[in-house]
Amino acid sequence: MGYQQELRRSLGVLGNISMGFAVVSPVVALYAVSMVGTMIAGPAWVWALPVVLLGQCLVVNVYAELASQWPLTGGPYQWGRRLLGPSFGWMSGWVWQFAVMFGNTTVAYLAAPWVFALVGVAPTPGTMVAVAAGILFGCMLVNAFGIRILSWFVSLGIAAEAVASVLVGFALLLFFREHGFALFTRTLGAEELSGGSTVMAFLAVLAVAGWGFIGFDACVSTAEETKDAGRQVPRAMWWALLSVGVVVILNAIAVALAHPDPAAVVAGEDLDPVTTAVISSFGSWSDKPFVLVVLIGFLACAMASQGGAARGVYSLARDGVFPFSRYVRKVNRRQAPIGGLVASTVVSCSALLLGLNATAIGSLIAVGTAATFLPFFLVSLAALIARLRGTWVPSGHIRQGAKGTLLNVLAVLWTAFEVANVCWPRAILAPPGAPWYQVWAGLLGTGVVITAGLVYLLARRPQDKLRAAESA
Repeated sequence: MGYQQELRRSLGVLGNISMGFAVVSPVVALYAVSMVGTMIAGPAWVWALPVVLLGQCLVVNVYAELASQWPLTGGPYQWGRRLLGPSFGWMSGWVWQFAVMFGNTTVAYLAAPWVFALVGVAPTPGTMVAVAAGILFGCMLVNAFGIRILSWFVSLGIAAEAVASVLVGFALLLFFREHGFALFTRTLGAEELSGGSTVMAFLAVLAVAGWGFIGFDACVSTAEETKDAGRQVPRAMWWALLSVGVVVILNAIAVALAHPDPAAVVAGEDLDPVTTAVISSFGSWSDKPFVLVVLIGFLACAMASQGGAARGVYSLARDGVFPFSRYVRKVNRRQAPIGGLVASTVVSCSALLLGLNATAIGSLIAVGTAATFLPFFLVSLAALIARLRGTWVPSGHIRQGAKGTLLNVLAVLWTAFEVANVCWPRAILAPPGAPWYQVWAGLLGTGVVITAGLVYLLARRPQDKLRAAESA
């Protein structure tokens, strides 16, 4: 496809699946949103999970056709320029790249409390930011040793996921239930935070639950390091999303049924319902081992996510269309995109400033989710427009014809709804008395990224460089 092979193509389909599984991560997905979801809509929040999973299946369907035909690192950028031209492709890549980097910020920030829980120290907003920054730099060092070392750490994280998610989830569900399944028809008064409206509460939960199913595109990020990528990457995306989706829903149900007092979570008295359910079921001895296993899962997710971000930056920089491309495109002797690693780490660390003065869990989830759903929407929209124009007929291993067009329409509608829903400013996603910019975090984050991209597009005109390269 016009590129010299610079990255090490050593991953099989299982390795590619593991990258996607680690980034979607049932541990990160559930433990990040269970408290927020329960506070907003009570135990009934779990119904948002299958809705979001179904919507994301529509997105994967579009991504699978595109990855089958163009299995390249930096998918939204590479696909957008081929579907609707250099300007749209560059903007899609820009937005997607910052979405992944902001996602890294969120994962590192959510991992920080588990570090404090492991050592038994109460965190402050400032120390949370400092530890999260340390996690990002540590993950950068691991990634710098290349895809094989990264794959090894990711495999360790998946083993931790198996313990913390699958085994613990089944044990809670089968042996430690405190409530009946009728619990999931109750909100326990949580809708009062949304003005007494259960509809508004459910919309807010859909926004939060979106965070749980957004990492499958990491399989695309490592496409140029995967053998037979045109066939294997689409399969890996489906396996990653569906396997994580089943585990997340299983654990959300198990934790709610095993929790001794769901009303305390709704009232904001229990800020870690997952750990409470585990310790009350298995006993106090399980506290530290459980925290350690969960922390390993978070770190694996952070490493895999950061690896994907670095490869996305590398994809833009090797075409000379990213700021400081000369330095960002560098690959070290271990065939790791070291320039992209440094650039993505710096950007991810800068976003941690959002939580410097007040706890920012809900706000960072909103930023990460909004920034990620926007490129989902742009890619789905580009694919649909190109189909309807007749300028793109899928020619990879996956070709769905008229059914693909219908599913593409539904993917555009779903992602457009979720972008608007996540960006909607909600005070309930920020702690009481939080600064205004946390309430508006989703809209501000996407607005800043889009504005900066448009300024760069007009000032530096990277699209001209892409057109010249295509003509040559």
